[in-house]
Amino acid sequence: MRRGLVAVVSLLAVLLGGCVTGPERDDLLRIMVPVPAGGGYDTTARTAALALEESGLVEEVEVFNLSGAAGTTGLTRLVHESGNGRLIMQMGLGLVGGTQDKSSSRYLSEATPLARLIEEPEAVVVPQDSPYRTFGDLVTAWRRGEPALRPGVGSHPGGPDHLALMVIAEDIGLDPATVPFGRYDGGGELLAAILSHRVDFALTGSAEYRHAIAAGQLRVLAVTGAERVAGIDAPTLRETGHDLELVNWRGLMAPPGLTARRRAELIGLLDRLRDTPQWHRALRENGWTDAYLPGEAFGRFLTTEHRRVAALLTRFG
Repeated sequence: MRRGLVAVVSLLAVLLGGCVTGPERDDLLRIMVPVPAGGGYDTTARTAALALEESGLVEEVEVFNLSGAAGTTGLTRLVHESGNGRLIMQMGLGLVGGTQDKSSSRYLSEATPLARLIEEPEAVVVPQDSPYRTFGDLVTAWRRGEPALRPGVGSHPGGPDHLALMVIAEDIGLDPATVPFGRYDGGGELLAAILSHRVDFALTGSAEYRHAIAAGQLRVLAVTGAERVAGIDAPTLRETGHDLELVNWRGLMAPPGLTARRRAELIGLLDRLRDTPQWHRALRENGWTDAYLPGEAFGRFLTTEHRRVAALLTRFG
């Protein structure tokens, strides 16, 4: 009887397995964030997950953090999940920078590009009680080498905060290779460093600290985009007399080895997300710019970005 029961169960498993073959279900989706919680990647991933759920595009989205090695630990995990059509990873300019001097650089080209989602300018921020009231005040003090004036960034070398800091330093006549700065692992640690005065000013994503800015804990001296950011009372760098523009961007990738059908389904899912009122609201509330670029076009953009960041890092020593 026991052998007969096992045979029946085995037959049912085969039959049921045959019934559920076909497109992988969009109601089972996980988004990996390759950096600690609290930063821009984390915010973007959780905002996208909420919009997917609230719009009814996906029944449930799990967001989890797997940080380490400037995001390349997560990238390595993604590539080793070959064929997993229910896992995607939040990434962006910072990950492109993080792969410049690591053996995992090849993984960036092995993963499946899905879409670039948004752009976001950087912001130059100081604590509310800072003596630097304007960007000009800060530049004057930085140029003359005021003792202990220390900037901070929440990204590794090659990440958006670091690149923005180096571009500004070079523009005002400092040698980027000799500029000291505090590096913190993500937006949460950097915010703590600003508020505790371990750094005098910081470069960060303009949307990351909107609550701290609104609460009066931080003051924004300038933003690095082409236009001012809604809800933030601060000029662009060009308005302050510096002909500079630099924006961060974020997107999503999937593991290699997906079927053409599943890749098309995931890109189609992001196409539909972009058109939802929930995502439009998220763009407005976070001060993000829609920079949607799907599929192969995103893949070509990644190749160009990798070369651009490599050139900048070489120039900055």
